[in-house]
Amino acid sequence: MVFEHTPSSSAGPAEPAPHPTTTRPTATAADCGLLLIRLTFGLFMAGHGAQKLFGIFGGDGLAATGKGFEALGYSPGKLFATICGLSELLGGLGLAVGLLTPLAAAALIGVLINAMATVTGAHGLWDTDGGVEYSVAITVVALAVAAIGPGRLALDRFFPWGKGGWREAAFALGLGGIAAAITLSI
Repeated sequence: MVFEHTPSSSAGPAEPAPHPTTTRPTATAADCGLLLIRLTFGLFMAGHGAQKLFGIFGGDGLAATGKGFEALGYSPGKLFATICGLSELLGGLGLAVGLLTPLAAAALIGVLINAMATVTGAHGLWDTDGGVEYSVAITVVALAVAAIGPGRLALDRFFPWGKGGWREAAFALGLGGIAAAITLSI
């Protein structure tokens, strides 16, 4: 037997539908907070990439960075320095503006896993000792933004992945982890 609920006449008149312009939400404090996080961490990472690629912001540039990568066991060093620099630059810019956020987060996660495995991991936790603190913080921020979504003040707001979620977080962590594992195994 199927029951159908019909409103009774004693419930009173139905409320009028809100005007279409009043239902469109404006940016919330959460959206502004996400923008602040994305801009801060994204632009810092883009700056790191620019240091490696172009030698700006006090960076050594591609040739010197390539030699440093060779010393870490990445060969050819200049190729790996280019990949790292582009991942930081493009991943950072993507995170900052909220464009292709899960992919941008994956790029940063992959780079930072490599940094922890080859440079900072041997020095413990704290950044004052050269440890993983900074890399872990940026990795967690990138993953969290992929999970939460970049917010309404992002270019991704028009796309399905712009809402964030488990799938987006798994994509960012999975792709970043796979890219890091492949790079570390070469």
